[in-house]
Amino acid sequence: MSGYILAIDQGTTSTRAIVFDGDMKIAGIEQKEFTQHYPKPGWVEHDPEEIWASVVSTVNKAIETAGITAKDIAALGITNQRETVVVWDRKTGKPIHNAIVWQDRRTASYCEKLKRQDLEKLFTRHTGLLLDPYFSGTKLSWMLANVKGARARAAKGELCFGTIDTFLIWRLTGGKSFVTDATNASRTLMYNIGNNAWDEDLLEILRVPAAMLPEVKDCAADFGVADTSIFGAAIPILGVAGDQQAATIGQACFERGMMKSTYGTGCFALLNTGTDMVRSKNRLLTTIAYRLNGETTYALEGSIFIAGAAVQWLRDGLKAIKRAADSDGLAEKADPMQEVYLVPAFTGLGAPHWDPDARGAIFGLTRNTGPAEIVRAALEAVCYQSRDLLDAMHKDWRNGSGKETVLRVDGGMVASDWTMQRLADLLDAPVDRPTILETTALGAAWLAGSRAGVWPDRKSFAKAWARDRRFEPEMDEKTRTVKLKGWRDAVRRTLSTE
Repeated sequence: MSGYILAIDQGTTSTRAIVFDGDMKIAGIEQKEFTQHYPKPGWVEHDPEEIWASVVSTVNKAIETAGITAKDIAALGITNQRETVVVWDRKTGKPIHNAIVWQDRRTASYCEKLKRQDLEKLFTRHTGLLLDPYFSGTKLSWMLANVKGARARAAKGELCFGTIDTFLIWRLTGGKSFVTDATNASRTLMYNIGNNAWDEDLLEILRVPAAMLPEVKDCAADFGVADTSIFGAAIPILGVAGDQQAATIGQACFERGMMKSTYGTGCFALLNTGTDMVRSKNRLLTTIAYRLNGETTYALEGSIFIAGAAVQWLRDGLKAIKRAADSDGLAEKADPMQEVYLVPAFTGLGAPHWDPDARGAIFGLTRNTGPAEIVRAALEAVCYQSRDLLDAMHKDWRNGSGKETVLRVDGGMVASDWTMQRLADLLDAPVDRPTILETTALGAAWLAGSRAGVWPDRKSFAKAWARDRRFEPEMDEKTRTVKLKGWRDAVRRTLSTE
C-alpha cells in the first residue's frame, strides 16, 4: 500500500491540505483563505458551505501538486479549529445557521448567568474547562434558542451538532458517519473527560438534546470513508484531533512532562500529564491531549490571546516595522539599559489571569524610548506570558521548578531566532524548534498513517522527530529575576481588578 497520507488542516482563517509521502515529507500543499463574518461587535461567524468548498478545492490541488492521484492515498487525517459550532439538517446536510466561531463572545452574558447560579465548579469538575464563551456549549445553546424552530427540531432528532471535524466527516462520507474524536469533544463544555462520555447533567443545564450529538471515538480510529465522487477515490478517514492537540502529537510530546507551545496569532501551550487528570488551581484548563487504543492522555493547557498579533500591531498599527521579519533586527538594537514592558491585553488577558476587561499598556517609557525598545518589548511579552504559563503549570503539576521541561515550539513566530533565544532565557529552559514546522497537519497525518499501518508506530515516530535548533538559556539568574519582577509588576497594574 502507498505511504501517501492526506492531512486536512481546517483553521480559523484558512484551510490547508497537505500530502505527505512515505518518508513523512511534504509532497504537495495548498492553502485557501475564506471569509470572516462579523455580524455584530464581538460576533464572529463562518459560512460552513464556504469552508466545505475550500476543503474540496485545496485537497484536489494538493493531490495534483504532489503528482499523484487520490488512489495513491492510504488514509486521510483531519485537524481543525476547535470549539467552532455547526448545526445542520440530518436529512439534507444543510446548515441551519452560519458556524459560530471559537472567538465569538455573544454568550458572555449567558456564561455570567451560569456563574451567578454557582455552576462553574460543576462544569469545571466534569469538563476541565471554565465557563467562557470560548467553548462550544453555550454557542450551541444560543443557536437552539435563536434559530426559529431549532430546539424543537433538535429534540426530534432532526438536527446534528458538530465541531468542524464532525461537519467535514459528515460531508466527506455523504452523511454515513456522524462522529468526532475525544479531543474535540473535550472542548465543547458538554463532555465529561473523566468517564469519556457526553454529560447528561450539563446537557440538561444547557438545554441540549443528546440526540443531536455525535459518537466520540479515539483520535486514531475508523471515522468513515470519503466518497469516491469527491476526490476520485475512496479514502479512509483514520485520524482526527483538534488543532492544538494535533500539534502536540506532531511534536511527538508523548511522554509525561513534555510541553509544546504554538506561536501563531495567539499562543497555546500544552503540558502532557499522562493518565493524570490534573485539576488546575491556577486557572489553567484540564483537557484531553489524545486518546489512543482506548487510553486517555491528559494535558494542562494555557491560552495566550496575543502573540504574533502583537507583531502585526507593530506593523499595521504603529507602523514601527514594514515586515514582521524586521522585528528581530530592531530588537537587537534596543538599549539594554531601558526596561520597557508591553502588556498586550488588546482583547483581555488569557491564562492564567482570565481577565477579559484588562486592556493593553506600556510601562517604563523614557525620553530615549524609540521603536526599537517597543519592538523588543512586544517580542519579550510573548516570552513573559509563556513563563507565566509554565510557572502555573508546574504549580499545578508536581510543584516542579520547570527546569526539567524542554519546550517544543511551532507556529509563525518561531522563525525569529531572537524571540526563541529570549524565550529560552526567560523560561530558564531549553527551547527546541523542529525541522518540520507544519506540526499540526503532521499530527493529523500521523494519526491516520499509523492507523493505516503505513507510517511508524508512536515510539518510532517520536524517534523520527527532528530538531532544527535548540536554544539554550544564556541569561544570568540576576538579570532574569529583575526582568521577571518588572513584568509581574506591569501585569498587576494592567489587570482590571486586583
